Amino acid sequence: MQPNYALDDAEWDKLISDAAYYFDDLTLKRGFQYYKQNRVQTFSISEPRKMRAMVEGRENYGVYINLDNFPGSYCDCPVDGPCKHIAAVLMYYADAQKRSVASLANAKAVISRPKAAAASAAVPAGTGSRSALVKKLGGLIPGGTVAQWREYLQLLTAPLAHTVRNPQYADRALAAIAEARPELSPAAGLLFKLHAHLFILENLLKPAMPAAAAPVLGYSLGYYTAVAVSELQAAVTRLMNTTLPLAEEPGEWQRVMDTLSYLRQEMLTEARDRSRDQPYFSACYELLWRKWIAPNTDGAVLYSEELDALRQAGQELGAAHSPQSLLLAESRMYYLLSDDRAAWELLRKTAQRSGIYPDELMSFLVPLAEAGHWSRLTSWLAEIGPLLTSRLYNLSDYAGYWKEAVRRLPETEPLMWDTLSGMLPISREIYEDLLLDYGKWQDWMDYQLSSGKAPSDFRVSDLQPLEKNAPELLLPFYHQAVERFVVEKNRHSYKAAVKLMKRLAKLYKKLKREERWEEFLEVFTSRNSRLRALQEELRKGKLIP
Repeated sequence: MQPNYALDDAEWDKLISDAAYYFDDLTLKRGFQYYKQNRVQTFSISEPRKMRAMVEGRENYGVYINLDNFPGSYCDCPVDGPCKHIAAVLMYYADAQKRSVASLANAKAVISRPKAAAASAAVPAGTGSRSALVKKLGGLIPGGTVAQWREYLQLLTAPLAHTVRNPQYADRALAAIAEARPELSPAAGLLFKLHAHLFILENLLKPAMPAAAAPVLGYSLGYYTAVAVSELQAAVTRLMNTTLPLAEEPGEWQRVMDTLSYLRQEMLTEARDRSRDQPYFSACYELLWRKWIAPNTDGAVLYSEELDALRQAGQELGAAHSPQSLLLAESRMYYLLSDDRAAWELLRKTAQRSGIYPDELMSFLVPLAEAGHWSRLTSWLAEIGPLLTSRLYNLSDYAGYWKEAVRRLPETEPLMWDTLSGMLPISREIYEDLLLDYGKWQDWMDYQLSSGKAPSDFRVSDLQPLEKNAPELLLPFYHQAVERFVVEKNRHSYKAAVKLMKRLAKLYKKLKREERWEEFLEVFTSRNSRLRALQEELRKGKLIP
């Protein structure tokens, strides 16, 4: 297990200060976007305060960060100095440490903000009349419907209506709602807390504007609003992962159904034009079914009723609804009804147009793995794999599900290889890793040769499994690369060729084929005798006298 090396408060404060000092605000914002887009890969921290990662950009860039010597950190990208790739890795690290990514993304503002002002901002100012209103609303909440709750939430947060939509707005709105302190049962308390968060989320996504000017399917979020939405969505996810005790409080089913009705409407009408951002209400709708409704119902009636409700809502909304959202929601109901073929057909239709987010597809796999339905899981893996077409999505979780399914059902391994090979080049990274994990050395090497890869594209450690288990497969790989270097006819390529030939010599020795090596070296030297620079490099490398 990889060590975590927990960050204490003093070290966290220093990291915020360093980020504010070394980065400009635009770079931090771009780094936040890269972090949100899941571009940070292969993150590792082998010793305290030192980390490495690969970040997807125009190319894959290696990042090294030393928190004790920040100027000594570097990235392989063309930027000289702290860049968005380094910033993205810092935010990934902050998230792993359960620290506020938003604070790091807003480091300059955090450093300059007076602490006293920040503390006072958490509690909205109020008059005596407002205190009376808060007390009155607190008494009404326990007996209110969901629609009435939303009216009360509007009144509780009214003083913040014209403030800037940012993380501070969300914190102050939640504080204003908490001030009412309603006495609620466990299930009702969870539902009210969910609606409080959803109400603020809606206010962030749909700021007050004239109806005629409001776009039908959303608008472009500002940077600080996006940070607030991200934090609020994470809070909603944590909340909905809490068990809702409906068995003990069956009277709360009506509020659950009202919540479903609200989320259905929001899910069907929210924008799907930001292909790298999962639609927010769609995620809440999925969580409501997976975490709170499905575990508390054992019949198919509710799923069939929801199919009817979705179709009716789609007809009523007309052009205002998202066809992808409707198809995705319908496929989820067929999935819950165990009608997988109908669900797959709808998903394929959804994927024909942009706007479906990879995590929405992956959410179908989670309950199957948790329930141990391995045969059904493999079928779903094979179906959704070709639909995971985003180059920016990290497929490591998808690969993990395949490995666990094949471990439980070894006979499904051929299906895994057929699926992954059919997903190339999107699946390249996990395909290569799985080939090595399963000891398919020849297949791995055939793929590298057909892809035009060279040994220089890999770290020495990447090729060690082959050197140990199938060293003979590396011979054509190295020979091919040597010839390519020679064709380039420059000093740098000649040095690379000689370096690789020295590795070849070791391989031939390991395979006890020294005579073959000597024959190759003699022919190679004779064939390239007119290339003086190459001959010099061969002598420097002590390959020829």
